[in-house]
Amino acid sequence: MRHYLKLTTNISMLVAMLGLGWGFTNNDPKPKVEDEKMNEFIDSLINEMTIEEKAGQLTLYTSGWDVTGPVLRDDYMDELRAGRAGNLFNAHTVDYAINLQKIAVEETRLGIPLLFGLDVIHGYKTTFPIPLAEAASWDLEVIEKTAHLYSKEAASAGINWTYNPMVDIARDPRWGRIAEGSGEDPYLGGLIGAAKVRGIQGMDLSDPTTILACVKHFAAYGASQAGRDYHTVDMSDRELRQNYLPPYKVALDAGATTVMTSFNEVDGVPASGNKYLMTEILRNEWGFDGFVVTDYTSINEMVPHGVVADLKEAAELAFNAGVQMDMQGGVYSQYIPELIAEGKIKEATLDEYVRQVLEMKYKLGLFEDPYRYLNKEREQETLYSKELMDHALLAAKESIVLLKNEPAKGQSEQLLPLKKSLNSVALIGPLADNQKDMLGTWHVAGDETKVVTLIDGIKQTAPNVKINYARGADFNGDDRSGFAEAIAAAKKSDVVIMAIGEDYTQSGEAASRSEIGLPGPQQALIEEIHALGKPVVAVVMAGRPLTIEWIDENIPAVMNAWHLGTMSGPAIAQTLFGDHNPAGKLTITFPKNVGQIPVYYNMKNTGRPFDANNKYTSKYLDVSNEPLYPFGYGKSYTSFDYSGIELSSTNMEMNGSITVSATIKNTGKYAGKEVVQFYIRDLVGSVTRPVKELKGFEKISLAPGESKKVSFTVTVKDLEFYTRDMSYKAEPGDFKVFIGPSSAEGLEADFTLK
Repeated sequence: MRHYLKLTTNISMLVAMLGLGWGFTNNDPKPKVEDEKMNEFIDSLINEMTIEEKAGQLTLYTSGWDVTGPVLRDDYMDELRAGRAGNLFNAHTVDYAINLQKIAVEETRLGIPLLFGLDVIHGYKTTFPIPLAEAASWDLEVIEKTAHLYSKEAASAGINWTYNPMVDIARDPRWGRIAEGSGEDPYLGGLIGAAKVRGIQGMDLSDPTTILACVKHFAAYGASQAGRDYHTVDMSDRELRQNYLPPYKVALDAGATTVMTSFNEVDGVPASGNKYLMTEILRNEWGFDGFVVTDYTSINEMVPHGVVADLKEAAELAFNAGVQMDMQGGVYSQYIPELIAEGKIKEATLDEYVRQVLEMKYKLGLFEDPYRYLNKEREQETLYSKELMDHALLAAKESIVLLKNEPAKGQSEQLLPLKKSLNSVALIGPLADNQKDMLGTWHVAGDETKVVTLIDGIKQTAPNVKINYARGADFNGDDRSGFAEAIAAAKKSDVVIMAIGEDYTQSGEAASRSEIGLPGPQQALIEEIHALGKPVVAVVMAGRPLTIEWIDENIPAVMNAWHLGTMSGPAIAQTLFGDHNPAGKLTITFPKNVGQIPVYYNMKNTGRPFDANNKYTSKYLDVSNEPLYPFGYGKSYTSFDYSGIELSSTNMEMNGSITVSATIKNTGKYAGKEVVQFYIRDLVGSVTRPVKELKGFEKISLAPGESKKVSFTVTVKDLEFYTRDMSYKAEPGDFKVFIGPSSAEGLEADFTLK
């Protein structure tokens, strides 16, 4: 059979040479020829396969690591040689993966190449800002390029499949995996997901600098109850379809080739066995034709979920729900032959599932050249290249959000940016001289020794400023033995920079927190430093919104710097000292305290909306309804004035459109960027509607004194929703439009849909 594969490979190479191409995104007739070749080839291959070999193509096992590097378990190696393990993940570096590919291609009966997957979430070796941070850039071009570059770097190390993008809408910052997504808004989340798909997959999957994208976690994982990872999700079909499903659909429409199931249940059925999600919606409604992989052992976990009695039932439920590949659980490999023999699953369906996996291997060009991703020279040239490091710095700077900037006590000018003529600064906190934690969650193969710390970033940016450094506190416990050194450093400095927040383990998977204030004794430390009366800048680094109300009330300058990756230090330092003017805007609401959660900008009104003069309205006794910082919020070193909102018409027909515009002027003394945001409110619907919905944005650059007119077009698609009878359409009526710097402020006007 391997001889047949080699013959077919030669034909494929000839087709490519003749210009018939491997690309499947072009609109010319050429892909049809290639599709016919592919189908003929895969049909012949499937006809040669045993049931066990077919089950192997639907099996994904993980590689491990020991002190000498990557290693594959002996039993997995046996499965690989027997053709019962068609895919591996966490098997990276060319030296390691090439040997495994050689076993698959040269030692198995059919010689089918492996897929190599890895969680390249925000970087492979070169680490970019965590996804929640980069979303705050509101810059789709930057985000797409980031995805292209980390995919290129991963591809150079043998990876051809990443479990990214995560497009779960998340409105509970206690959930650790909020760090991996784009925040709370379906519209923005979908656009960012699509940008990442384009960056990861490019225009041609056979290009060895591109890899397969995997949209995850399908579906609604971000709505885990109580913000607890792996927990239950319970919502109406209306809420699911209106707010949680749209980003998956947009990312799939961008061409994503694979989908990952979520750990949670939806309507009482775990996602990995949920036919409503995997077949009725994903396949039948949306027309998805790639393959679905489970999350890690999630088929097995349907047993403790209590929806099946044992692993064999779990395999049957997942298979018949429409799940093609079993990650790590081994249940498909073990039970598919039995289930086929018993007639509980159909071999025709098995063949279709295998086809979907083999098609991806074919489109990656692995049957033409199984080693196309395994080039040692390319790996060495790509890792930590200047192109990657330069963009890592750019992306990090664009992700920073300035939350507050007021004069220090007794001063008249805003505290930031700091002057490079300062004699000294105190740099205090556990993130001041810290490499590993700057990488953030899911930094996979990121090398902490390559990280430029904040202290080194300041030395590079402001070399004449003396730095008085003290760690001061840690991320856990209540050890205050470092406070004295920190106080001494602050006393002898002109300005204090507090580098505070979470370590990399305190957000991400399996890192939910019931309290999301500063961990450890950091809050006590900053309070003691504040009491000295020195000007203080709080640089908060974390993988989620933190409850920092005290800091907002007492510290004059607050910068949210997330976890920014390899080039964290220069990005933060250049922003602190004015080489970069921050322009980031939050894509997740910051609560004042955990009692406000869930709090997000596009909530619905109530029958008793807040009224300060009426006790019996929707409010708390101990805190206001408003969050600490709203969605879309972020300040700049300059100022922007919004004026002159205009509508091309106050009436709109169902098949028509209107244009809404406003003028934005830079009224400050610095050149700066502004994310101009456009929101709509449907005042009356057949079901209740949100108080606002993001429908557009534009990031503009303005010099001091410069102004620009920004316009947004409204069509009926912007007004559609799931109505009372669950049809998706717009309803005639009155609407408000808003153009502003955040979801909480701006200009407004009205129009009517006829």
